[in-house]
Amino acid sequence: MKLYIANKKYSSWSLRAWLGLKVFAIEFEESLRPLFIEENCNDYLEFSPTGKAPTLVDGNITVWESLAILEYLAEKYPDKEMWPLDFATKTHARCISSEMHAGFMALRNACPMNMNRKIELLAVADNVKADVKRIEEIWSECLEKYKGPFLFGKFSIADAMYAPIVNRLHIYQLSHHPAVINYSKAMTELPQWQEWSDAGRKEAWVVDLDEA
Repeated sequence: MKLYIANKKYSSWSLRAWLGLKVFAIEFEESLRPLFIEENCNDYLEFSPTGKAPTLVDGNITVWESLAILEYLAEKYPDKEMWPLDFATKTHARCISSEMHAGFMALRNACPMNMNRKIELLAVADNVKADVKRIEEIWSECLEKYKGPFLFGKFSIADAMYAPIVNRLHIYQLSHHPAVINYSKAMTELPQWQEWSDAGRKEAWVVDLDEA
């Protein structure tokens, strides 16, 4: 099983799939292809029908899109319990994961994930603030209802989906909500998070588009 990813400094979607594999101890081979580097930017179509990362190749099966990759892994490895077991809780987790996959475009466009950015307040528009407020609501509700430290108690696919938001809210200093502080602490203390973050900070590639 091979996971193709883009730059660890910037690639939020790659982080989601990679973190899911790592936290749930699923063996895989990693292949990092730098994004927007002139000599490498055209070879994504070798492994992905969309020309984007991440893409998981498992034998003769190719899976693209982070949430689809994580759903595939959950079905292939049911013993890993990547979704909550309770039906209603699993439905809740799937709803907020889909909301993350399809939404928060203002925040994602204005505040790219960046593992090596100086921590500094960024002035943002009202639509970005609205996205942040909604995330605060989601995290606060989940932590209160399921008692933390992760969104549904123990780490799940939902946490993999929201992982890049932890970086965004921190480096751009967008929220000091107690739920954000507590959840961010749990996420950033994960050894797997630290492994990715350390690697991202060491990358020499600079993508101007992702330097807010």
